[in-house]
Amino acid sequence: MSNWKLVNMTYLYDGTFDGFLSIVFYSYTNKTLPQKIVPKDSYIPNFLDKTLYIETDFEKSKRVFTGIEKNISYHTLFYTYYAFLSHEKEKEISLLKYLCDGFDIGPKINNRITLFYVFHVMNMQKRAYGECHRLKGLLRFQEIGNHLYYAKIHPDNNILEPLGHHFIKRLPSQNFIIHDKTRNICLIYNSKEYKMIDATNLKIPDISEEEQKYQELWKTFFKTIAISERKNHKCQMQYMPKKYWKDLIEEPY
Repeated sequence: MSNWKLVNMTYLYDGTFDGFLSIVFYSYTNKTLPQKIVPKDSYIPNFLDKTLYIETDFEKSKRVFTGIEKNISYHTLFYTYYAFLSHEKEKEISLLKYLCDGFDIGPKINNRITLFYVFHVMNMQKRAYGECHRLKGLLRFQEIGNHLYYAKIHPDNNILEPLGHHFIKRLPSQNFIIHDKTRNICLIYNSKEYKMIDATNLKIPDISEEEQKYQELWKTFFKTIAISERKNHKCQMQYMPKKYWKDLIEEPY
């Protein structure tokens, strides 16, 4: 990337994955690297900053998406997506350098972990994917009426959409809502299609009477199979991290 020009600018975008890929297209075609990349909604104006808002272009985004898999590797596309879901600040600039370098040298980019931005991307994707995988087993649905099921989560990373895709494949004929309480957004699935919505004004009904009965049965079963003499808090927290306990029906001890 020695022939790239560093520009004293902050690139702004809409915060979506397509918006970020549009920035990748712009930077790669112009051979420019900005100082920062920030979602427009979270940008705090600074009179020292020169900003450029880059509109989301779905055609260009698709070209970059396809180009990553074709010219670098599928694994790079996978790493890029999950790293983008990370909650870490300045993830975009590391991802931009990672991809632009990848387009120049190909799949070898994933072996260059001595480069900070490659190392950063690998760490971010590992944590985001790991949390998504963990919640596939820890998420608890509750019936709230009319065969509609609801689950709440408090993830560190923005993994609601890939988590939702997992349950859509597992429960294709079920209506459900998964609520990311950290970001206050919901994924709603009606057995045909799904939609991501802002949950600021969403009111969730109480659980059904039948659901209450099943929850009591589950709690009784959970306590019955426990062997009090063999309590191991450290082991329990290793497999079921304490930060997720508040979203469980059972009561870990």
